[in-house]
Amino acid sequence: MARRKQSAFEDLIEITSKLSWWIGVVLAVVVYFVLHQFAVMEIVAPTGAKGVGVFAGKQLYKSLAIFGQYVLPAAFLFGALISVFSRRKRNALHAQVATAGKRSALEDMSWQEFEQLVGEYFRRKGFTVEETGGGGADGGIDLMVNLGKDRYLVQCKQWKARQIGVATVRELYGVMAAQGAAGGFVVTSGAFTDEARRFAEGREIVIITGDQLLQKIQATQIPVSAAKSKVSSTSAPDSKVAPACPQCGSTMIMKTARKGANVGGSFWGCSTFPKCRGTRPA
Repeated sequence: MARRKQSAFEDLIEITSKLSWWIGVVLAVVVYFVLHQFAVMEIVAPTGAKGVGVFAGKQLYKSLAIFGQYVLPAAFLFGALISVFSRRKRNALHAQVATAGKRSALEDMSWQEFEQLVGEYFRRKGFTVEETGGGGADGGIDLMVNLGKDRYLVQCKQWKARQIGVATVRELYGVMAAQGAAGGFVVTSGAFTDEARRFAEGREIVIITGDQLLQKIQATQIPVSAAKSKVSSTSAPDSKVAPACPQCGSTMIMKTARKGANVGGSFWGCSTFPKCRGTRPA
């Protein structure tokens, strides 16, 4: 189904809704004060024929400012409001699936909700997430996630009782090469065929089944009691002491995996890397 053509006002709301809510509020305030200065400025009538064009231009700018000082901030505020509700919805989806702990929780949601859930999972793993909306329930790249300077492409497949074949994984690999992505993910509510698994092996592609996604979501869901404890102990010193490297004995530092199946996860790495490549799990 073709997407309905949107107005510039709707496009601005949609763009703002994908940002953090406070960015929309700041933009609304700044744009209002800037345009308001143009809206209230006095324009002196021209004294000669040469000034008519300048006068007409200033009048046009003032008219646009009078109109825009209310319309543009309204668009930014609407977008900020949508961002707040969207964030709450994603948190609710994440908590719902984590609590249910059953694959049926993934299968019963719509494909749009499934993409939002997967995006929320990556956010909680430290990625910045851009929802591209692959064009429908069977679209292409649904999410673009970034970890530092590295960009990863994500395909979401929310199907009931169906295995994802090698064609989907091969298609993602081609897009990764075309866009110069550091890696890619195929996330499904179901499973993968053996051929799809073999194709992903040895390539920077991580395939995540519905059962694996459930486990990962539960691992990134912070219990309410733990969240309260974390808030109450923010002034306490960090209890994690850097361990010694198992290979050379040097102090280790916390790092983030940028490749492989544990991409986005934390681990201890030797501070003398690349001289020593010793690691420990976090």
